[in-house]
Amino acid sequence: MKALFIAAASLLTLSASAFAENKTSVVLVHGAFADGSSWSKVITRLQKNHTEVIAVQLPLTSLKDDVAATQRAIARAHGDVVLVGHSWGGTVISEAGNDARVKSLVYVAAFAPDSSQSTADLVERYPAPPGSAGIAKTADGYLYLPSKAVSEDFAPDVKSSEQNVIAATQGPIRADAFGEKVTHAAWHDKPSWFVVSRNDRMINPELERAMAETIHAHTTEVAASHVSMVSQPEAIVRVIEKARTYSD
Repeated sequence: MKALFIAAASLLTLSASAFAENKTSVVLVHGAFADGSSWSKVITRLQKNHTEVIAVQLPLTSLKDDVAATQRAIARAHGDVVLVGHSWGGTVISEAGNDARVKSLVYVAAFAPDSSQSTADLVERYPAPPGSAGIAKTADGYLYLPSKAVSEDFAPDVKSSEQNVIAATQGPIRADAFGEKVTHAAWHDKPSWFVVSRNDRMINPELERAMAETIHAHTTEVAASHVSMVSQPEAIVRVIEKARTYSD
């Protein structure tokens, strides 16, 4: 019996050590029309590698509020942080990524505005993607996606059951948030990665490529819709792992 207890204690120690050795945490920031659960497939894969992961739940009420929520997550994380943003989350990490503990940035089909630039400023430079026509607006100024827009434009390459969950759990975003400007874009000072979704119907893929080039990102392209972290989580995890293990 004593030997059994010693063996169990050894296993627990090894597990704790494995987690401790992975000193860089990953903070995931979702986009508009989504919530933290959009990262679920990425989270489970990162956790298998003993990586600490925190998925932010954005209020989607303003850039300032969303940055504050992300900063709270960064403060909770242990060690250095890889900050990952999807879609609107890219604008958020461009501001929140100025935190000294953030070592690198990962943009997943995301906006990457420059200093003194807003998401709307970026969008105006390229033809509107097909999915923009399906966005609906509430009486009090929040944008959301009807179920048809989710299945046809936002997440056409995932199962219908997953599309239904995405539609049900989405977080409507205050429309005015897209006009708020980043004060200082963190990608000027932090190494960055960008995953372009070739089949994106929510952000023009040409805009994604242009932003990736502007921020001098390590760029990967995937044949995926806007929600590549749902349809191709392995590809996203590989990029995050590159950012996590990167050294100058």
